Parts: sequence; structure tokens; C-alpha cells
Amino acid sequence: MRRTYSEIRRLETFEERYHYLKLRGEVGESTFGYDRHVNQQFYRSREWRQARNQVIARDNGCDLGVEGYEIHDQIIIHHINPMTLKEIIHGDYTTLDPRYLISTTHRTHNAIHYGDEKLLARPFVKRHPGDTNLW
Repeated sequence: MRRTYSEIRRLETFEERYHYLKLRGEVGESTFGYDRHVNQQFYRSREWRQARNQVIARDNGCDLGVEGYEIHDQIIIHHINPMTLKEIIHGDYTTLDPRYLISTTHRTHNAIHYGDEKLLARPFVKRHPGDTNLW
């Protein structure tokens, strides 16, 4: 089953979107191994930079495209369906198609891949004068 951005948009909360994307991977799990240079070349391409900019604009620079989770640091574009070496080599359209990409922070990206929810950003709690609740 191929997951898509249009399906993610139906999920309203950050937590729902995270659980939809969560891969439950393991640290150190092999990805590209000795062929890592191939995906690094892909990420330096003009086509990737164009797709990346389009996704950032679509998501308004927000983590998982959720308003209120603005990214104030480096934005990582996550492949909703993990990209393979074969897809890069054969120029599979899904590697650049915004329907299969989403904006994330580095921490959220790691949480998606390694299943560590402690890495996720917590919602901002607005404080008011006279507020006696502790953080």
C-alpha cells in the first residue's frame, strides 16, 4: 500500500499524522549501504531542490504540515514511502512527486524512522499573567 499526502491531510492532529507515518525501524538498519553515494547525488540534484521547495511552500514550513508546528530550523523533506536504490536509479516519479513527500524537523524525522516518540515536539503552552500552573 502506497501512502500519500492526500491521506495525511485528512488527519488533523500532529500525533495522528506521526502515527500514520511511523516506520518502526531500528537504529543502524541498512538503507543504501555502499550505494549511499547514489542517494547523496540525488539530494544534490536541481530536480530535488525544486521538489523540496514546492513541498516546503505547500506545508507552510510546518512540521508534518500542521499549523502551529512551524519549523524554525532546518527543514527535512521526508519520503512518505521509503525510497529505494532501484527507484533512484530508474528515475521513479515518486521520488520527486510532492504527493509522496512531507516537511519535517530532524527530530520528527528520526522519530518516524526509529519510533521514538520522546523526540517529538510538544505543543507550546501559552502562559498568562497570574498563571500558577507549573510547566
